[in-house]
Amino acid sequence: MNKQLMAAALAAAAVIATPAHATSVALAADGSWNEFDVDAMLSSDGGNGWIDEAYAGDDSALTFTFTIAAGNHGTLTIVDTGFAGDTFTITNSGAFLGTTSSVAAGTSAGALVFDANDALANPAYSNGVFTLGAGTYSIGGALLQSVDGDLDATSGAVRLSVSAIPEPANAALMIAGLAAVAALARRRKSSTQI
Repeated sequence: MNKQLMAAALAAAAVIATPAHATSVALAADGSWNEFDVDAMLSSDGGNGWIDEAYAGDDSALTFTFTIAAGNHGTLTIVDTGFAGDTFTITNSGAFLGTTSSVAAGTSAGALVFDANDALANPAYSNGVFTLGAGTYSIGGALLQSVDGDLDATSGAVRLSVSAIPEPANAALMIAGLAAVAALARRRKSSTQI
């Protein structure tokens, strides 16, 4: 094999072996929905992982990143908004986190709901809710089950809400305050009965 052909073959192999570019989007902790797509035909790596042209422009793998500060916990919600019956595998930094719910028998394949709140309220669409502690997260996912096995395309949405964890001292103080109010109410009730 001549040197030019060998160099071209090595260059082609290097391009093929180069991992697909990944896009990371900061996920706001305000409870707003962030959409993603799955489409094996359009994905830059040909897989069924989350992608979104709006973020990547080249259909590369999509992850949502965020940090939950100490003293807080987060609620991460993922919902299928494409074809009823699709499910997802969820990962954090590539490690398995869980899956969205299985879908009840009799699910109508082909039904489409693109509004995340409507899909979350509809049992024909899978969803997953994960409680997360303090830390840094990089959430990704992939289509686990496609109702149309030949299509391998759908859409979904993810949202994050973060709230403070009540400190034990504050909870104890609140309970003591409620007990004092209850005792005062009993005292007033017994003094009015005399």
